[in-house]
Order: sequence, then C-alpha cells, then structure tokens
Amino acid sequence: MASAVPSPAPPVLSRPLILLLSVACGVAVANIYFPQAISPLIADDLHVRPASAAVVVTCAQLGYAVGIFLLVPLGDRLRHRGLVTTLLLVTGVGLVLAGTADSLPVLAVASGLVGLTTVVPQILIPMAAGLTAPERRGAVTGTLLSGLIGGILLARTFSGTLGEWLGWRAPYLVAAGMVLILTLALAAALPHTTPSTDQRYPALIAASLHLLRTEPLLRRSCQYQVLVFAAFSAAWTALALYITGPHYDLGTPAVGVLALVGAASMFATPVAGRRVDRLGPDPVNLVCMVGAIAAGAVLLTGHLGGAVGLVGLGAGMLLLDVAMQSGQVANQARIFALRPEARSRLNTAYMTCAFLGGSAGSWLGVRAYSAFGWNGVCGLVALLAGLALLRHVLRDRHPGTAQVPAPAPTTGDGVPATR
Repeated sequence: MASAVPSPAPPVLSRPLILLLSVACGVAVANIYFPQAISPLIADDLHVRPASAAVVVTCAQLGYAVGIFLLVPLGDRLRHRGLVTTLLLVTGVGLVLAGTADSLPVLAVASGLVGLTTVVPQILIPMAAGLTAPERRGAVTGTLLSGLIGGILLARTFSGTLGEWLGWRAPYLVAAGMVLILTLALAAALPHTTPSTDQRYPALIAASLHLLRTEPLLRRSCQYQVLVFAAFSAAWTALALYITGPHYDLGTPAVGVLALVGAASMFATPVAGRRVDRLGPDPVNLVCMVGAIAAGAVLLTGHLGGAVGLVGLGAGMLLLDVAMQSGQVANQARIFALRPEARSRLNTAYMTCAFLGGSAGSWLGVRAYSAFGWNGVCGLVALLAGLALLRHVLRDRHPGTAQVPAPAPTTGDGVPATR
C-alpha cells in the first residue's frame, strides 16, 4: 500500500495569492458556462434547432465531470504548478478549436475537450484548503468559490453581449486569450507544493471510488449537490431558450443581464463560509435547500411577461444561485474535514457526482421546457430541490455519520472575504 509523502510546513496563503486563486477559479470555470447564453446564436449560424445546439452545454459539463474523475486526483500526486499550467494550456487549445468549428459535431467534441481540462478550480480549492488552518478553511473556501461563482454568472453576460456583437465564435477566442494570461500568472505565483501521496495513477482513481463507498458524509454531500446543481443547470439552460423565444423575443444580451443580476450571489459564499465555520455544514445546507425550493416558486412569475416577468426571473435566478453556491461551501467544508491527506480525491468524487447531476439537469431542463414550457422547468427545479431537502431530513443521525463539528469561532484571520 502506498504511503503518504511527508511534506514540509505549507506556505502561508497571502491575500494577493488568495485573490489570484479566486480569479483563476472564475476564469477557468467560465468556459463551462458561457455557451449557455450563446446556444441560440450557435443554432442560427450552424442551422440546427435550438434544442440541438444546447448539446454543446451538456458536452462541456459531461467533459468536466470526466475531467474531474480522471484528472483532479493528480492534485494529490503531482506538484500543483506544473499540473495546473499544463491543463490550462490544453484548455486554450480546445477553446480555439471550438471557436473555429464549422459544424455542431466538431463544436460538441471541442466543448467536451474544454470541459475535460478546465478542471483547474477543483485542483486549486483543495490545494488552498490544505494550506489553510482548519478554523479558516470555510472562509477561504468561500472566497475561492465567490470567484468561481463570479466566473459562472459573469460568463453568461460576457458571452451573450460579445456574441451578439461579434458572433458566437468571439467568446471562445477571447476566452482562449484569457486562459493564456492566467497560465502565465499562475506559473509565476503558485507556491511550490509537495505531493501528499506516491500512489500510482490507477490507485488514485480507485481511491476516489473507495472514498465514495466508505465515507457516508461524502455520499450525503454528493447527493445534496447532485440534486441542487441539477436544478440550477436545468433553470439556466432553459432560461436562454425562454428569453430568446416567442414569449419575450429578446436577444442573448438579455440572458447576460439576468446573469449579471445573479452575480450578486458571489458575495453570499464568504458569508456562508463564516456560518459553516461557526455552526457546521448542516444548518447551512438546510437553509439553501429551502431557498432553492422557493426559487422555483419565484421563477413562475416569469410567465407574466414584460418588466414584471423579467424582475421575477432575475429574483428567482439570484435566489437559486445563492442557494446552490452556498450549499456547495457547506458540502466542501464537510468533505475537506474528513481526510486531510486525500482532499483532491475527496473532491474528485464529490465534483464528479455534482457535474453528472448538472449534465442531467441541463438535459432535463431542455426536455421539460420542450414538453411543458417554462412552468414545467420551474416545477422541475422545485422537485429536485425538494428531493434534496427530503434526503436532508432523513439523513443518518447515528454517531458514525454525524456531521462534521463546527470549529470554534475566530477573528482576525486576515482573509479579505471574511471581514
């Protein structure tokens, strides 16, 4: 059995480095989400149905899930600097291929490649957790997730606006340039880290599956995120079709504006991180699941149309974004406390499940919209979030699966987002 590789005392994460890591999470993850806003433009240019063009989003998320499973465990085995920069370079190649694709199948394959390699946030977040004291871990995780959320939500504004002006290819090519700049910045700034294990690659992959089988808290966190993230993905994938369809007949920039409103949720995750540090993950999860169900109800006001409907859509998507992302802070704080030497492998199991749920949610959202319209999508959101709440209410309560205790509150931790 392979033993853990001993490591020296980890370097302290400075404020500028935390901010850079937060930006890196946002820039990298944006590549999975910006196609959601431009899928109608892709459909028009490539002469395919809008529902068919939405497969680009599904392929990106499926690629992301596969990349998490196959590549993120290497974060425990390889030095982070070399691994991260290599993945970003390949992501840039995939973005260029997507931006020059002349058919939907080529674009779908390129999107899968981009998803496969743009898993950098899921390597950086466990790395940061390992370089942070336990009493600050929720706050620092929340800070990085706030950057990740900004990337997810602002990506739609970026692509919707730029796509309307310059065509759907422009967001892919601009994103490729941003990824190159990020690669250079991280190559210079990432600390030298020591691998936490010398396990061979097949053993690393098997370890993630083993952790999923043997850690009840990991399984529960996965189940929560699969359901809530599926609701989130269903809503956002269908929203582009709804806004640009006959009910509103708006352009893709309107999707970007709604995403810009939702970007306010990035300020909620540091708050959620502080609550997790004080109270533990379960109370935060409970509030988030109730919030996601409420979001499904608020989104129903979209059928009113006009300014009132748009306000309702913005409010509902903001509430859903806050619920999903804050719940993720709680889930990751829970799993990162389980086995410090295996954080990348824990995150691999968790995020693979989450993005499989997101891929399923995108597929279900398009089907619900095609069959039942926007009201069907809202019902799907509420149903999925309700199942998560039911799982939470029925969670195991015996000592072996009790929730991770909250650490004692601290002050003056020096993390900007915790102040």
